[in-house]
Amino acid sequence: MTGIAGRLARHFNDFARHLRERWVLYLPVFAIWGFAYLRLFVDPTPRVPLLFNWTPSLPYCVALVRYGPHDLRRGDFVVYAFDGEARTAYPGLNGQPFFKIVRGLPGDVVTVSGRTVAVNGQSVGIAKTHTFDRRPLDPIAPVVIPPGHYYVQGTSTDSFDSRYRASGLVRAEQVLGTVLPLF
Repeated sequence: MTGIAGRLARHFNDFARHLRERWVLYLPVFAIWGFAYLRLFVDPTPRVPLLFNWTPSLPYCVALVRYGPHDLRRGDFVVYAFDGEARTAYPGLNGQPFFKIVRGLPGDVVTVSGRTVAVNGQSVGIAKTHTFDRRPLDPIAPVVIPPGHYYVQGTSTDSFDSRYRASGLVRAEQVLGTVLPLF
């Protein structure tokens, strides 16, 4: 083989030899990439009891997940599978695990004044006007939280949570488990 095809074949053979000689170094990298792609495109549900939070939505980076149904209380940390209106605009969010704090329980009253959202008269945050990609965001509509639903929120002003109509309240069946923040 000569020309471009010959050079490409030699480069590929050199690269393959390099991989064979250093396979111990490459195996963990390819395994992590493989698991990340599986999680992203096949099943985003976390399957291990350790949760890593890469977002500024909460100040915790590592947490322990206790899967299964729990009686939730105000202040509990939860991980849930996203199922809000925004999944049509952002299909990658569908089923993605979100890590938030329960701020409102069934029977609580959510009110909105301008863009300030309150639960039972206590201000819990201000809804932003648009997303990072400049799409408009509407605050949640005033509501009495129905049975089997929760108002959840992160601590960051940029957290995508129940403050927004596109995210909305979280149904009990979306909650994957409670979370114990480690650090």
